[in-house]
Amino acid sequence: MEILRAAVLHTPRNPFLEDNALECYVDGALAVESGVIAAAGDFAGIRARYPEWPVRDRRGSVLLPGLVDTHVHFPQTRIIGGLGLSLLDWLNQHALPEEAFFAEANYARIVAHHFVQELVRHGTTTALVFGAHFPAAMDALFETAALAGLRIVSGLVVSDRLLPDALLQSPEKAYAANKSLIARWHGTSGMRYAVTPRFALSCSEGMLEMCGALLAEHPDVLFQTHINENRQELAGVRSAFPWAADYLAVYDRFQLTGSRSVFAHNVHASQEELHRLSAAGATVAHCPSSNAALGSGIFPMARHLAANVRFALGTDVGAGTGFGMLKEALQCYLLQRVAPEPLVLSPAQLLYLATRAGAEALGLAGEAGDFTPGKSADYIVRKAPLGESPEKMLGALITSGDAPAIEEVWARGRKVFG
Repeated sequence: MEILRAAVLHTPRNPFLEDNALECYVDGALAVESGVIAAAGDFAGIRARYPEWPVRDRRGSVLLPGLVDTHVHFPQTRIIGGLGLSLLDWLNQHALPEEAFFAEANYARIVAHHFVQELVRHGTTTALVFGAHFPAAMDALFETAALAGLRIVSGLVVSDRLLPDALLQSPEKAYAANKSLIARWHGTSGMRYAVTPRFALSCSEGMLEMCGALLAEHPDVLFQTHINENRQELAGVRSAFPWAADYLAVYDRFQLTGSRSVFAHNVHASQEELHRLSAAGATVAHCPSSNAALGSGIFPMARHLAANVRFALGTDVGAGTGFGMLKEALQCYLLQRVAPEPLVLSPAQLLYLATRAGAEALGLAGEAGDFTPGKSADYIVRKAPLGESPEKMLGALITSGDAPAIEEVWARGRKVFG
């Protein structure tokens, strides 16, 4: 047990819905016991409450909650920077050839170590990870993340058409592999499982039906996939599923749209799709750097807010430009300024999207995302920028980037970086 003294910033409430959602303590403190937040507030009050606890003095630094990435691809760690292509060409020329290498278990283990180190170096302590197409590679990811103390939600990527043969499996083999991985990893050492079809375009109706069966059999696993990212992709889905009124209707038919579902991108959503996503309680993973790098478009955030659709931030490595969630928050701000329906996002809203909103999306709002007592002691120690107010300090912090200024990262009360 200890008291950590520094400036403290977090968003225990949703700043899109509530004023004064940002809490800031300039001379603040976290009291941590057995890997759990005991209290957060002004240092004087925390010290009076726990007079016997040792104090670690980090004045000159600021404490942020551990960041939550809601969309990042483990087997794309080594292909960041493939610029100049749109989605489907980028997949064929960069992503899919690299992902085939993960059939080799030792290669997967090496990249898993690199992937986990990049997450923690950038302050990400919880992530919804798009996995690999191979069970042994998934074991490597879960083993490495568990040893590092991170909180990871991930799953075997399944596809049975339109991809290279090395990345295809039958629904029957995919079902057996998923069942085995769920039994081995779900609920173990901070790991949780997510049923993960790559996207509707690469899945037959039989494969999507198998995904629905897994969700029905395991009511506490999550679901993740892609939707409405690129106009060429949408045209392919219309051709592959001519009976579907829209892209989301494909997932709807197989009972894949619900409160456990996280859909990446949703750049080209119809109004009807937004209404159904809202009614289902599903979440969208907004990946601004990737959307810009692939020329996919600008996320219609104003329309998602008006329809009451939940969303959080993701880096979408490797189409995205890096693992930095604070950089992603800045890119989110910049693109929404020039969106067709522009928004001026506050620093509090950006911090929320990079922390608590992600925890809510993953069903982990009771465990992570802010410094509410009883939650896991996931936090970043970062050099504090100058600011005349909490909002200005946070704005400067987001604008000035993340990894070079991060001094320490702690997950579940254990130092994982620094």
